[in-house]
Amino acid sequence: MKKIKSIMFSAVFLVTAAGLMSCKKTETTSDGIEYTYIKEGSQKPKNGEFVLYNLVVKNDEDSIFISTYDQNMPGYLQYNDSLPRESGMDEIFLSLKKGDSIAFEANALKVFGEMNMPFFLDKEKNVKIQIGVIDVLDQQGVEAYFTSLQEATIKKQAESAVKQLEIDTQLIEEYIAENNIQATKTESGLFYVIEEAGSGSEIESGDTAYVHYAGYLLDGTVFDTSMKEIAQESGVYNEQRDNAGGYGPLEVVVGQGRVIPGWDEGLGLLKQGDKAKFIIPSTLAYGDRETGGAIKANSILIFDVEITDVQK
Repeated sequence: MKKIKSIMFSAVFLVTAAGLMSCKKTETTSDGIEYTYIKEGSQKPKNGEFVLYNLVVKNDEDSIFISTYDQNMPGYLQYNDSLPRESGMDEIFLSLKKGDSIAFEANALKVFGEMNMPFFLDKEKNVKIQIGVIDVLDQQGVEAYFTSLQEATIKKQAESAVKQLEIDTQLIEEYIAENNIQATKTESGLFYVIEEAGSGSEIESGDTAYVHYAGYLLDGTVFDTSMKEIAQESGVYNEQRDNAGGYGPLEVVVGQGRVIPGWDEGLGLLKQGDKAKFIIPSTLAYGDRETGGAIKANSILIFDVEITDVQK
């Protein structure tokens, strides 16, 4: 089993106003950490059972830097009464019961130890911690819990994607109207235009397509291209990439999930020699992820592509 410290800081609950802490039961660990029960539970875990908990950790300026709420994933530990209590934090976590809600403030060094000390913390300053036990479950119960949590997360993401696609579609339709683009919309929400038809082989799933491309945002900002001249003109030229021979048609095995969904679908609509434009809603691109650079969360992406070759 992982050490308690590593479990605590890998999956990082119940935030309670400090004013509610008065007149509550307090305990003190062997190394002097005093913690207060906002609410005390009663069900102690048995050996082999899992304690699921929510956790919030703040720095001395009340800024949260660990939160299971933000991660949408509770922490957990598998209880064993033979585990060594090497620190006050071990004592606290190994004493947790179902229904417990505790809060305390302690020196960062006592909480994290030298080996796990976050680089941005001053070890001499205090951190504030709240822990709330969600449940105590056996192996089967904890597996069912996380399965249910995963299913709920997937459902929420799907619902969010539907709403985002509606927003993206409206923005794309406004863009193509303003720019007089005659685009075809697919069932998934991809818009595409074949601007110059080729005469080569149609692209099928599993084929290798060689693609020249330029990618940009709705405002015209170029974020990537396979063409050196466009890279230089748009200010995204990378000398190291050039020296490594990185400018040239991109080799893509189509339909295998190796590129964003909008590309996989769009390339499957083309043939060798085609020049086309893809206008890709964020739900078929990088979604709500931040990829760095010009591509922000929920960015609509536009690609001008040319299929230079297709290998079956």
